[in-house]
Amino acid sequence: MRQNHGFPTRRGGNVSLRPSIFARHFRTDTAVLALAMAAGLLLGAPARAQEGAIIQPGFMAVTGFPGTVIPGFEEGLLPGVDPVDETFIDVQRASLRIFDMTFLGGPPTGQVVFTPPPFEVPAGEIGQVFGLAYDDGKREDTTAIAPSLYAAATSFHGVEIVTDDEDEDGRPERQRRGTAGARFMDGQFGEKNGGGPGSIWKIDGITGAVSLFADIETNSGPGIGNLAFDRSHRQFFASDLDSGLIHRIGIDGNLVDTFDHGVEGRPAHGLDPLADDGAVMDIAGAAFDAEEPKTWGYTQAERRVYGLAVHGGRLYYAVGEEAEIWSVGIARDGTFAGDPRWELTVEAEEELPVTDIAFDTRGFMYLAQRGEVENRYDYSSFADSGEAEVLRYWRESPDDPETESIWVPAPEEYAVGFPQPHRQAAGGIDLQYGYDNQGLINRNACSDTLAKTGDRLRDNPALEDQLAEGGPLAVHGVQLTASFLVRPQNEPPFGSWFADFDGFFDDPEVKGHVGDVEVWRPCEGRAGYYEPIPYPGDYPVPGWPPGFPPPGDLPPCIEVEAAEYFCTPAGLEADLYIRDRAGIGGDSLHAKSLTPGVGVFPPKQTVPSLATPFTLGVSGHLPGETVDLGLCFYRDADAQAGGYFPCCKVTLPLETPLESCEP
Repeated sequence: MRQNHGFPTRRGGNVSLRPSIFARHFRTDTAVLALAMAAGLLLGAPARAQEGAIIQPGFMAVTGFPGTVIPGFEEGLLPGVDPVDETFIDVQRASLRIFDMTFLGGPPTGQVVFTPPPFEVPAGEIGQVFGLAYDDGKREDTTAIAPSLYAAATSFHGVEIVTDDEDEDGRPERQRRGTAGARFMDGQFGEKNGGGPGSIWKIDGITGAVSLFADIETNSGPGIGNLAFDRSHRQFFASDLDSGLIHRIGIDGNLVDTFDHGVEGRPAHGLDPLADDGAVMDIAGAAFDAEEPKTWGYTQAERRVYGLAVHGGRLYYAVGEEAEIWSVGIARDGTFAGDPRWELTVEAEEELPVTDIAFDTRGFMYLAQRGEVENRYDYSSFADSGEAEVLRYWRESPDDPETESIWVPAPEEYAVGFPQPHRQAAGGIDLQYGYDNQGLINRNACSDTLAKTGDRLRDNPALEDQLAEGGPLAVHGVQLTASFLVRPQNEPPFGSWFADFDGFFDDPEVKGHVGDVEVWRPCEGRAGYYEPIPYPGDYPVPGWPPGFPPPGDLPPCIEVEAAEYFCTPAGLEADLYIRDRAGIGGDSLHAKSLTPGVGVFPPKQTVPSLATPFTLGVSGHLPGETVDLGLCFYRDADAQAGGYFPCCKVTLPLETPLESCEP
């Protein structure tokens, strides 16, 4: 791994080319929130990050095209030779960088920020990558939290093929069309380290060592759409652009099983099942065209999965070019729950794939589009640019029965980049901590900043005089903006910071050269963070009937699998998703506040099934305050029959969001 200690220069022997609403909504991702059986069990304080690790809280990983090189250019080219034919991926330069974003030098004014030299992973080691994910940082050799980073192979930065050197100039021969003997260009998929188009690479968060974590060997070349990590079950998900499958991968890198949206998901929304057509990328066949992605073996658009995110006990995923958002539950044992659900069809100016999904601590869902895949032979463009949007959705509260989706029909949009119409998104998105008025990171603000990748972010001749003071104009990288600054606020985006992917600023016209962004942002102790609680708790009547349950060790009777928060005109609401561990067959909940001065309502409610949450209004609390709830879970039919009836009693300490629901 190389550390880049300054602006890049041309290296001798090679020519290096630059790669170019009031209804605020809170939601908590919780691993299954256990109502613990043993009294006195407490969650320990979060361990500190490993000192000296290459990944620290607030650090930001970004993927992108590394650039190109003409090997041996100083010796000259043969007469009549097109230099582009002799131009190759620069395997010495990075396709992944990790930036220290803890201090941005001042308040946002639309300027370029210059951070400490990033940690780099050259393309020669991992090839071209797009999707990123961190694990939870848990290690056997230390109690410190030190996450590793995972990066997935991609065709989003082009597919380049070559054959052996025929003219004896020391360089292989670039090929536009498939031909016998063709192979992927060095730096395409990390082949020298055993990689391929289905590879997922692991970058150790302490040492920076690179290893091959997992490999979807059946992927013929389209690569992986994106990655997501499930903290509850310590597993990964990867979307396969070749087959359309979502792969479930263990923490050890073993492929466990798959979910097929085309066959298992579509029927849940009244759509016909659609199996993979079997198309593959055949670079040795005449049908392959490096400049025509339709020949690359992608599965059909209707079953093609791109962005992924784990949230609230479900895996959210984006499907197709017109971008539908779906989700499927994750069962207690980590398997796919078999309950696919259509969430929404993206409302945007252009029908483009959503290649990344993120959720904040308030439950807003953020989506990033990426332009259609391109692959110009001169490496200038890998995606159409200038039309891709970054959007924010939240759930309707209460749900509007006149709308098909449980999400608001019209999302909010962010201004990305200075070129009109401020839609320069490149498909990557994540949440970052907030910053103070001097640009210093504030880890008490868990998700106040939105990081999004984009092309030509500061290239607007009409604003050149205003922009010049803030640094170079040709910025291809990441825009950071306070998450509340939706359009028409921050338009044009002078209330943002900008970071360039590789420090080159002389190529305003390249497109699609930046990929995904992922921030290491542990937020322990925030809204929805629960401690295990004693069982059976101290909630009074109606209680258990005499002699029931039998004496002896009692299992946890219920678990709260997920909690969601919503700001409504009436104040804060909390949706609790209950799992019936004791098999009571309950459908009803009796709730009261055990915290003085705080009220919860309604006191009793019944739901048609446990797929529907119990919704509690909370009033009289302070933002961030822990409210003790006394809960009784039972069957309404038993209660109506009179007398004693089985009731699961627990006390739940509910940490309310730090954000206020005031308008």
